[in-house]
Amino acid sequence: MHLYLHIPFCRQACHYCDFHFSTNLSQKSALVDALCAEIVLQQDYLPGKTLETIYFGGGTPSLLTEPELARIFETIHTQFTVSPTAEITLEANPDDLTDKPVDGLSKLAMLRRYVNRLSIGIQTFDEGTLRWMNRAHTAAEAETCVWQAREAGFDNMSVDLIYGIPNRDPSLWSADLQKVLALDVPHLSAYALTIEPDTAFGRWEKIGKLPPADENLAADQFEELVQALRNKGYEHYEISNFAKPGHYARHNTAYWQRRPYLGIGPSAHSYTGHSRQYNIANNARYVASIQKGELPATVEELTTADQVNEYLLTGLRTQWGCSLAELTTLLGTDFAERQARDLAEVYDAGWLMRDNDQLRLTEAGKLFADQVAATLFVEEYRN
Repeated sequence: MHLYLHIPFCRQACHYCDFHFSTNLSQKSALVDALCAEIVLQQDYLPGKTLETIYFGGGTPSLLTEPELARIFETIHTQFTVSPTAEITLEANPDDLTDKPVDGLSKLAMLRRYVNRLSIGIQTFDEGTLRWMNRAHTAAEAETCVWQAREAGFDNMSVDLIYGIPNRDPSLWSADLQKVLALDVPHLSAYALTIEPDTAFGRWEKIGKLPPADENLAADQFEELVQALRNKGYEHYEISNFAKPGHYARHNTAYWQRRPYLGIGPSAHSYTGHSRQYNIANNARYVASIQKGELPATVEELTTADQVNEYLLTGLRTQWGCSLAELTTLLGTDFAERQARDLAEVYDAGWLMRDNDQLRLTEAGKLFADQVAATLFVEEYRN
């Protein structure tokens, strides 16, 4: 099984981020206690007891101290068995990884005691863009942290980059790619900038201070990304993710392949295959509820159409695509026959191909993944 823990704290708010977090760190200790209590409350959510992956997301999990991490892992080990080969990932910001040593131990050396994979939120190596995004780290820290992580024993790490940034010299994206390739990281996640309403960028766009995201620019930079990574031997195994052989993100792959998982923390989601559970996205109310022994969660039972359409939405983003046999099993009737007209539409557009039992996006279709999935959604989901 797979475990996700949401750490909802950040030093400052990035201008593009709409994830659930707080910049008030005063409640971090109480929140960690609540996370541990929820692990106990949720121990029987899934039938399995062996964890194959653990993922600390956020927020900024690298803000956790050693006592906090130790407390969380002690609780995990009392409720579950952690596989000896488990992938244990922690999202981190470069400024946390280049901290001065505490009690003679660097932050990276401390983290290496608990986790074996880092996902580092660099976003760009350009100083001006970092400031514009309101990132907490510097361009120098962005590069230095990767080398220091490798020296600390992290041979499995991922770096995040953002492309499609408006009003930015396109050559800076090329420079970001050259820099990350020079660092030779085994995994890269790259995302087109999306401007969400409830963010600084969203408010800037509303008053005309920021132009809308440029889809053509994003498409051009995506194609540059794909070609540059392919030339260096990376496998493009999901729309936004590239890995050297043997370095796929096992935890995220479990999401894309519809495997059940347990989510702990405010705003965290859980999934059984037939239902989803959503924790409240409010730190104080989350803690108060857990302290009373109550789960602050909403459960949604998934209809047949929900299950089919979620599989389409996630599966088509991957190199494996979607199995027609699996779609037919979920739907209870022949998917290819029922959706023949919609399939013909995306085949004719050159966005989708059929390879025996598998439906896969074409290279052109990777630019329209969500549109292809939406076209194939079964009717119950649309109504």
